[in-house]
Formats: sequence, structure tokens, C-alpha cells
Amino acid sequence: MTTRFEPVRRRLRIKILLTSAAVLTLVAVIAAWALNRYVVEHVQIANASEYEASVVDSSSDSTSTIGEAQVTITEASYGSGSDEATYYVADLELSDITQLQSAFAQDSFGLNIIETTSAIADDAGANFAINGDYYGFRTTGIEIRNGVVYRDEPARIGVVFYDDGTMAIYDETTTSAQELADDCAWQTISFGPALVDDGSIVDGIDQIEIDTNIGNHSIQGDQPRTAVGMISANHFVFVVVDGRSSESAGVTLPELAQIMSDLGATEAYNLDGGGSSTMVSDGDLVNDPLGKNEERATSDILWIG
Repeated sequence: MTTRFEPVRRRLRIKILLTSAAVLTLVAVIAAWALNRYVVEHVQIANASEYEASVVDSSSDSTSTIGEAQVTITEASYGSGSDEATYYVADLELSDITQLQSAFAQDSFGLNIIETTSAIADDAGANFAINGDYYGFRTTGIEIRNGVVYRDEPARIGVVFYDDGTMAIYDETTTSAQELADDCAWQTISFGPALVDDGSIVDGIDQIEIDTNIGNHSIQGDQPRTAVGMISANHFVFVVVDGRSSESAGVTLPELAQIMSDLGATEAYNLDGGGSSTMVSDGDLVNDPLGKNEERATSDILWIG
């Protein structure tokens, strides 16, 4: 009896070994893909600041005089008790929209290229900065920075800053980066959702998810947040909310929208949040990300010199 079933047992062992090997191979392939997609740096444009300088229209008026930007930062709170959140408002009054600059981690455009907001700001010579949309985590979205087109992969609701100092919410899928550039777009950000549009808080923002890829977390609930809003042409408010700590609970997207509306923003847009939510002024960290007084590296910032 033992001899009769021994070949069957051997075949079963071989099948188990082959199955285990196949599983290990699949795991290795997935791990390699994940590392390449979310960890390994993929530089598409190095020395982005030099690249932008080479692309900028040489016919622009280089003799125009631009005054200094005025930045005023205040601290406030939202809610009470265990739900209370601390947030910081930077009121920006610009004389020209070109004072609102963007910069990339390591001065390079691509995937998974990261530095802290403070480090990017220091390299750019910024007096004030907030984190951007973490464009380097994804491959989609329209990205125009400092008037230069970097990516044209329409996917979601974005925000655009035009050269006349206005800010507008728009649907990326109804246009293209070139069309926006032709309309004098200075900066575009691709994250979201839109919080306030045409003076009204946007409906349904508590149901929106921005990304659905591997490793992504929900943006709903009480979270650290970063948002930008326009009061009027060349007058903006940038808000960073602390969260996930014993000192500050964070806010929901509807609560963030209410904060922006209460500040007088007629247009407002949510940027990357969580550990990325960072405000820097004169080289110092203004807020306290995640209650650890540490910054999470990101791929880009908005800054004022």
C-alpha cells in the first residue's frame, strides 16, 4: 500500500513546490514593480529652474517693476474639546502673480523625487512656502509650473492661477495643458477636491477620493490639511491645518471648506494633506505636522520670495 501511493505523494510535493515558487516569483515581481513605481526616482527633467528659464518667452517685458509681496501669518482654531484643530492662515497680497512661484524637490521634475518643504524652500530662496500637490506620487494631472507645461494627463478637477492674478477651479478633462498655457496659465495644481467655487462651498466633497492606487489612504475624516484660496485678484489665503495629534484633531473637507469660505475665499482648493501639510516662513516651520514637529518629504512647493 505504501509503495503504491508514494508516486502520488511525490507528485503532490512537486506541485506544492511549484506553486510556492510561483507565488514567491509573483511576490517578487509585485515588490519590484512597487519599488520602481513608488520609491525609485525617475527624473524626467533635471535642473527644472534652468529648463524654465530656457522655455520662458523671450519677448516678455523684463523691465517691468514688481513690488514686494505682503505675507501675514496668523494662528486660529476650529471646533472645541477633543475635536479642536489648530490652523495657520497666510494672507498673501501680491503685486503680480509671478511672485507666486513653484519649485520641485531637488530642482527636478519626475516621479518619487522628494525633499522636505523646508529643504525645497531653502534651495529656492523662499521666504514663505507651503507644500504643493505631491505631483510626483502620480502620473496623471495637468501640471503647469511658472508658466511652463510639465505634464498633460487630464484626470480630475484642478485649479489654475492665471497671469492676471485670478484663480479658477476647472475640469482637467475638458481642456489641455496647451490650451491653458495659451490662456496665460501661470500655475496649475492637480489634487483636490475643489472646496469653494464661485463663492459657494462645493457639494459632495465628503464623498470624493483623489487616488485609488496602491498605498493610498482615504482623504476623508479629520486630517491635517493644506488649502489655497482667492479673495480677489492677487489676494490669496493659504491655510495649513494640524491634525492626528493630541494637540490638534484636524478637520474634515467640509470643515476646511467652511474655514476657507469664512476667510472670504471665492475660490478654494484642497492640496496634499496628512504629513505633507507644511507651512514654512523665513526658514522656520510654522505648524507642527502630525504633532511630531517633523516634516514629511514631498515633491513640490508653492513659495514667495
